[in-house]
Amino acid sequence: MDISDLITPDRVVAHLKATSKKQALQELARRAAAFTGLHERAIFEVLLERERLGTTGVGHGIAIPHGKLANLDRLYGLFARLDAPIDFDAIDEQPVDLVFLLLAPESAGADHLKALARVSRLLRDRAFCEKLRGSSNGDALYALLTDSPASHAA
Repeated sequence: MDISDLITPDRVVAHLKATSKKQALQELARRAAAFTGLHERAIFEVLLERERLGTTGVGHGIAIPHGKLANLDRLYGLFARLDAPIDFDAIDEQPVDLVFLLLAPESAGADHLKALARVSRLLRDRAFCEKLRGSSNGDALYALLTDSPASHAA
């Protein structure tokens, strides 16, 4: 599975405005509703429920909010670069400015875990994340995300 299987150019947000974790999740849910066909409230509730289990702020300014929804037909991703870092209750207590949303069907099982691992592996590369932070253009961000060797790794 490649990152390009999860995102398309229109699912890359170069300038997401949010001042809190809740606001960021609401905005991500609103945008995800447009391409999944699901109601944004259902998406937001699933994301909030997952955050209650433990933060998806994985450290180094990165968050990977994710959840499973019954009415999805496949995996969906959305990448956002925040205009300003926000408190996301990250494990390292650092603010977050790079967010990769991942939504999966309830039946996804291993595919969901593989997608999470792929995204995590990609965003663990600090030099790569600095390139993402240095780009303010959605097309350039999409190219970085999908052209990276790590985005094609097994």
